[in-house]
Order: sequence, then structure tokens, then C-alpha cells
Amino acid sequence: MKNILIIGLGSMGKRRIRCLLNMGFGKDNIIGFDMREDRLNEAKELYGIHIESDEQTINYDDIKAVIVSLPPDKHFVGAKMAIDHNLPVFIEASVVLNDVIDIKEYNNNKVFIAPSYTMSFHPMIKVIREIVITKKYGGVTNFTYHCGQYLPDWHPWEDVKSFYVGKRETGGAREIVPFELTWITHLLGFPKEIKGYFRRTMDVGADIEDTYSCNMIFDNCVGSMIVDVTSRYAIRHLILNMEHGQIQWSWDEKEVRIYDARNKNWIHIKQPETSNQTGYNVNINENMYVEELSTFLAGIEDNSEYYNSIDKDIKVLEILKSIEDTDGGFDR
Repeated sequence: MKNILIIGLGSMGKRRIRCLLNMGFGKDNIIGFDMREDRLNEAKELYGIHIESDEQTINYDDIKAVIVSLPPDKHFVGAKMAIDHNLPVFIEASVVLNDVIDIKEYNNNKVFIAPSYTMSFHPMIKVIREIVITKKYGGVTNFTYHCGQYLPDWHPWEDVKSFYVGKRETGGAREIVPFELTWITHLLGFPKEIKGYFRRTMDVGADIEDTYSCNMIFDNCVGSMIVDVTSRYAIRHLILNMEHGQIQWSWDEKEVRIYDARNKNWIHIKQPETSNQTGYNVNINENMYVEELSTFLAGIEDNSEYYNSIDKDIKVLEILKSIEDTDGGFDR
């Protein structure tokens, strides 16, 4: 078995190590690369993997694929390492449009690039997508979606200014907008028109916009979304109306509720058991991260196995840009 190289051993890098171990990779088949000695030592101590701090000492001939788990404004650095050695690369959720464009241009279609689309692997979102694409209850007419978290809860062990979510370009709320839009556009396609607002509404420990709101028009439906990092209780809540029914989903209730208007009854679909990592919100299940990486590895052999692409990632980030561009009345 060839090795997997993980570039960046922060919170997400360590999660990806756990994913690979869960998938059956041995600790000797996982290489962790980071410039920070504390993160290298932590990864070595926790998981027993091989670690590298010098790119020049990495044996790329023994590597099957690369996972880039760097902060979003450093993704190009990691992607370049993979592209330079003609290796397929998985990249965590993006938020910096120019960085993703640079990756696309530098790659010039040489290697398989798999941008993250984690939430599409959530078991309840998979249920919702199946209902929508089969049109069991007719077409979608409209939806409202609210994703709210409290930024200091992300990494309680460190100040928000000490990692990327405390910077304006990669701020917590700004990053979550494309993170959510990736699964929404997988569900409904890309919107034709977008209008939005973004504001700083309170002190979350950093000088960033903490709330984004947008309205979108799709081919046959309209939708509204709010993303914030001010919610003291973390929520993901969706109401999606269809011609003959309604879907309701709140991630902490661990079920999808469907109102069947023709039969005038409620259908409850329970979420299967999932695993959770200590220290994270109990509703963040590790299974979807494992399935995402499994799909990436399958995509190396057949790219069609993997839905997301660098072009789709760019289109999602262009929606974020449209939200910010249409908020013309914002005088920061």
C-alpha cells in the first residue's frame, strides 16, 4: 500500500489522520508534514505516524495521494506540492477565491483535484437530496436555511485571533458560507441571482463580519440563507417546501421530518448512529469525513465518482463574492 501525505497537522489534519486510520490505513502509511514542531510532535504522539518538517526529505515516489489541511489562505502552497509531483490532491473547504483560481491555473488539468464537500455526506442531507432529485413530493418551491455557531466554541483551547478564523479574509462566518453553499448547490444547482448582506453584529473576539444573509433565485425556486458565528447554541435548521410536501431538518434532532400533503401525515426518518470526536460539537459526526475521503480515493481511479471539482469550487466562491458585492450600502 502506498502512503498518504497530509500537509498541515492542525485540527483538520488530525481529523484526516483519524479518517485514514478508520479506513484501514496503517500508521506507517500516513505521512504528516508541518512546519510547526508542536503539531508534528502531537501527531506523532497521538497516532504514531511518520512526520516530516522538510519538504526535501519527503519520498514522493511512495505517495499515492496528498491531503491539504492547511488554513484556507495557504491551500495553494499545499496544492503546489502535490501538482509538482503529479499527485492527486484533496483540499479542505476553500474561502479565498483568488487562491483557488491560482490552483486551477497552476494545475492546468494535470492532476486530479478534489475540493472538499463534506456536508453532502451527512446522512440526513443524503436523505433530503434523494427526496429532491426523485421529486417524490414535486418540485422545490422555496427554502430557508440557518447555520449558526459561536466562534469561540470552535477551538476553546485557543484564542480566535491565533488561527485563520480570526482574519477577515478567512473569518469564521465568511468560511462557512461556501461550506454550506457547496451542499446546497449540489442539491439544487447554482443560483441565477444572488443578493446579500454581511455585518459585524457583536464582539466574537476578532475584527470580522460575524453574520451573512443572502437571497437566491434558482431555476424554479427561491431560497434564503443566514450564516452566523454569534449563535450561542449551534444550529443547522432547514425548511424546504415542495409542491406536495415540506421537509424540516434540524441537525440536533437527528431526524428528517417530511409532511406529505397528499396524505396529510408526517413521516419521520431517523438518523443512523454516527461517531463523534471528543471536544467537538456532538452533532459533528466523523463518518461523513471518512466517507468523503473514501470517495476521493475512489475518484483517483474514476474522477466521475467525485462530485466536486475546482470549477464548481470557484463558482461557489463567486456566489460569496456576489453576496459581498451586492451589499453596496455597507460602509465598514
